[in-house]
Amino acid sequence: MTGNIILVGFMGVGKGRTARMLADKTGKFAVDCDDLIESFTNMKVKKIFKTHGEPRFRKLEQMVARWLEEKLHDTIISTGGGFFKVPNIHRIGTVVYLHSEFDQILQAIHSHPKAVKKIKKRPLLQDLKKAKTLFNERLPLYRGVADFEIQVGGRSIDKVTDEIIKSLSEKT
Repeated sequence: MTGNIILVGFMGVGKGRTARMLADKTGKFAVDCDDLIESFTNMKVKKIFKTHGEPRFRKLEQMVARWLEEKLHDTIISTGGGFFKVPNIHRIGTVVYLHSEFDQILQAIHSHPKAVKKIKKRPLLQDLKKAKTLFNERLPLYRGVADFEIQVGGRSIDKVTDEIIKSLSEKT
């Protein structure tokens, strides 16, 4: 096993924040898949979607997934909301699904000091009806791919990361 921890979940659920706190608590490095894609393409995710569309973005995610599988060990990996679909996800590491109800995700984003920026950088959140439909479609898929699920809605990041660490230690 690679020792990697892959955080999956709907956009805005707190995967990046959780990865950073987990890295702090475990001494592992944390990487963000969207940051890797932006670095590789020299384009923001929003611009990739706008210029090349979602299919191109998903191909870039698959490229990053192959790189992660080959190159990274003992790393916390935060992913974009659709990354869970890459075919090699279980070869990359242990998959942790961070779950929150849709309304809790929106509330967390809207109450953030940089709410406008957070909403703007998520192209799929521009139409809330479509975003809710996507959330409902993805929910069983996230659960199906996950090695375990952690409830994050209404909980502190500290408690969430402690539960992830405990769940990982019980798994081994």
